[in-house]
Amino acid sequence: MKPLFILLLIFLSPLSLRVYAQTNGHISGTVTMVDGRPLASGSVSLIELSKTTLTDEHGHYAFNDIAAGTYTVKIQVLGAAEKDLQVKVTAGQTSTADYQFPKENVTALQEVTVSGNKNRFSKKESVYIARLPLKNLENPQVYNSVSKELIQEQMAVDLGSISKNVPGAGIPMIANQGRVTFRSRGFETEPNARNGVAGAAFASIDPANLERVEAIKGPSATLFGTSVSSSYGGLYNRVTKKPYNGFGGEVAYFGGSWDFNRITWDVNTPVNADKTALFRLNGATSFEKSFQDLGFTNSVSLAPSFSYQITDRLSLLLDVEFGQAKGTSVVRFNPFTAYKTPTTLSIADMGFPYKKTFLSNDLAYSTQMLNIFAQLNYKISEKWTSQTIISRARSTINGYITALNGKAATTISPQVIAGNTSFIATDLQQNFIGDFKIGNHRNRVVGGLDYYNNSNSFDRVTVNLPAVDFINVPSTYRVSRFKIDSLTSKGTLRKENNGDDTYAAYISDVFNITDRLLVMGSIRVDRYQYHGVYNITTGITAGGLGAGGIQAGPYGQTAISHKSGLVYELFKDQLSVFGNYMNGFFNKSGVAADGGHFKPEHANQLEFGVKSDVLDHRLVGTVSYYDIRVANVLRPDPNDPNNYSVQDGTQLSRGVEVDLTANPFPGLNIVAGYAYNNSKFTKADPSVNGLRPALSGPANTYNLWISYRLPAGDLKGLGMGFGANAGSSSYQTNTVTTKIVIPSYTLLDASIFYDQPKYRIGFKVDNLTSEKAWSVRLTPQAPARFIGSMSLKF
Repeated sequence: MKPLFILLLIFLSPLSLRVYAQTNGHISGTVTMVDGRPLASGSVSLIELSKTTLTDEHGHYAFNDIAAGTYTVKIQVLGAAEKDLQVKVTAGQTSTADYQFPKENVTALQEVTVSGNKNRFSKKESVYIARLPLKNLENPQVYNSVSKELIQEQMAVDLGSISKNVPGAGIPMIANQGRVTFRSRGFETEPNARNGVAGAAFASIDPANLERVEAIKGPSATLFGTSVSSSYGGLYNRVTKKPYNGFGGEVAYFGGSWDFNRITWDVNTPVNADKTALFRLNGATSFEKSFQDLGFTNSVSLAPSFSYQITDRLSLLLDVEFGQAKGTSVVRFNPFTAYKTPTTLSIADMGFPYKKTFLSNDLAYSTQMLNIFAQLNYKISEKWTSQTIISRARSTINGYITALNGKAATTISPQVIAGNTSFIATDLQQNFIGDFKIGNHRNRVVGGLDYYNNSNSFDRVTVNLPAVDFINVPSTYRVSRFKIDSLTSKGTLRKENNGDDTYAAYISDVFNITDRLLVMGSIRVDRYQYHGVYNITTGITAGGLGAGGIQAGPYGQTAISHKSGLVYELFKDQLSVFGNYMNGFFNKSGVAADGGHFKPEHANQLEFGVKSDVLDHRLVGTVSYYDIRVANVLRPDPNDPNNYSVQDGTQLSRGVEVDLTANPFPGLNIVAGYAYNNSKFTKADPSVNGLRPALSGPANTYNLWISYRLPAGDLKGLGMGFGANAGSSSYQTNTVTTKIVIPSYTLLDASIFYDQPKYRIGFKVDNLTSEKAWSVRLTPQAPARFIGSMSLKF
C-alpha cells in the first residue's frame, strides 16, 4: 500500500504545481530614459505586496508568482518624478508594464549602465561634475571622461596610461610612493577625488575597480573645495565600478616586458532573491621589474562594493578600496642649478644615464591604503532628495624613498628618507538636491554642508650621501640598506604630527530661462583651521614653514569661492555654446614683516566654448578657451627674503583645449585631443618673473587613439588600435640664470585584439619606437613595452 501511495504523490505533484502556477501570474517590464536607452539600477516596487526590485543593465525587471488581481507598480529613481502604473495580473499570464521617462535626466543622482551607444568611448553623462541632473551639453564646465571600455581596449594597467586620453595631461609624474600626478592647464593635479568626494591616496592606485576617470577642468573649489586636491587647473575624479542587477564577471591575466605579471578579477552577484542587495568584488595583483638596472614594484588591491535598495525611497552604497604595495623609488633627478652665469641645458645632453638608478633593491618602501566610501540617498519627495556621504582615507608609507640631488654639473648626491609616514583624511557631507519648477522655469539646486579633517604624522630621517660622478660611476658603487641604516643617526630627523579642519557650506542653482537657455550660480564658504605642527621630540607646537622660512603658528582662514555659468543650446541636445567664471583658492601660511597673517591665495577663470553631440552621438566634442589669473601668491619679501614673505604675487595661465570622440562608421572609433597652455609669472621673484613656471608641462600636447573592430562576419570582434601622444619641450627648472629643458616627445602605441562574448585576447606595444622621454621630475620613461592579455568572461 505504501509504494502505491508514494507513486500517487509523485504522479500528482507536477499536477499540483501546474494548478498552483495557473492561479498566479507575472509582471515584467522595461524602463528606459528619454532617448530610449535602458535605465539600470532603477527602483521598481509592487506597492500592495511591499516588494521591491531593481532594473538590470537592459532596464528589465520582473515580479513572479503574483496572485491574480490589480496592482500598482511604482517606478522611482533618484533625481526624477516617481511614476505609478496600474497593472492587472491574470492567472497563468505575464502582464507587461513598460515605462519611458519623458523629460528628466534620470542619471543625475545614481550610477546607471548605458548600453547601445554607437560611440563606444563617449560616456559623458556624470552624477559628479555638477552634483545635479545636468547633461554634458547643459553643463558650462569643461570635463573629459575616460571610460572603462577605452581603458580595456588600450590595455591600460595604470593611471598614467589612462591619462594619455586627457588633453593636456602630459607625461605622468610618478612620486616615490607610486603616487601619480598630471598636468592640467599648467598646474599640478592629482587623482585624489573618488566618487565626487575626497579619496586621497598617498600611494599607487590600481585601476582595476575604475568605471571611468573624469578630468574636471578649471578651478573647482566651489563644489569640491581644496580637500580633494583640486588645483587651479582642475581635478581628477575616480569613479568606481558599482554593483548591478545580475550575475557576471571577468578574470584576466596580463604578461609582458620586464617580468610583468598581472591578474585582475571582477565578480558581481545579487545577494537576495529580490535583487535589491547587490555585491561586486574587483581586485588585482601585479609584479614588474624596472626597465633600468634595478627596481621593482609588487602590489595587491581589493575593492568590494555593496549596494542595497532598502526601500523604494532609500538606498545605500558602500564602497571600499584596499591596496598594499612594495617597491623601489623611481629615479628623481634634481640637477645642479646654482650657475652664476645664464645657462641652458637639456636633460638629453647632460649625460645622465637613462637606465641607471644608482640605488639598490633592498632600499624598498611598502605602502598600505584603505579608502572607505558610504553614500545614503533618500528621496524626500518627488522634488527633493537627501544625500549623506562619509569618506575616510588612510595611507601609510614605510621604508625608503629616494632622490638624486645635483651638486655640480656632473655629480649627484643620493638622498634617502627612511622611516614612516601616515595620512588620514575624513570627509562628511550632507547634500540636499532639488529639481522643481518656478512657473515654467526649471530649477535644479544642490545645497550642502561639508566637514573635512586631515591628520598627518611623520617619523623619518633624511640621509644625504657623498657626491658621485654620474657619468664615470665607479664599478663598485652601491647604496645599500645597510649603509643607510648606519647613517641615520647623523641624518635630519622629522618626528611630528600636523592636521587641519575645514568647515564649508555651499549652494548651486541651475535655472532654465528657456528649455535651451540656462544659467548657473554657485557659492561656497570655507573656514579653514590649521592646528600647527607638533614636534614630538621637543613637545612644541609651531606652524608650517612659510615662504621665507619662518614658522607661523596655528591659524584660521575664511575663503569664499564662486562659480557662474551660461549655456545656450543652439540645437537642442546637439550643439551648445557656454561660458563660465569660476574661482579656486588655497590656504597659505607664512609670516609677514609686520606680523600679520595672509589671506588665501585664489585664482579666477574665465572660459567659453562650444560643445557638440551630433549625428546620433557619433560625434561628441568640446572646444574651449580659458583665462586663469592667480592672485595673492606668496613670494619672499624683497627687504628680507630669508625670513619674511609678501602676498602680492600673480600668475597667468591661458589656453585652448579640444576634446573629440567620434564613430564615423560602424567599427571605427576615434579619441583625439589638443591642449595649448601659455603660463607665466606676472609678478614674482626677479629670478622667475615673466617666465613660464617650471613643472608646468609642455605648452602644446596632443593625444590620439584610433581603433577599428569588425562589426559583423565570422571574425566579428577582431580589431586593432593605434595611439599617439606628443608634447613640446618644457622645463624642469626655468629661472633667469638656469634653464633645464625637457625635450619634446612623440610616443606611439599599437594593439591588436579579439573580443568575444566569453573571452578577450589582446596584444599591445607601448612606446613603439622606444623614444626617450622624461617626466617633469626627470624620471626616464620606459622604452618599448610589450603586453599580452587574456580575459575570461562569465
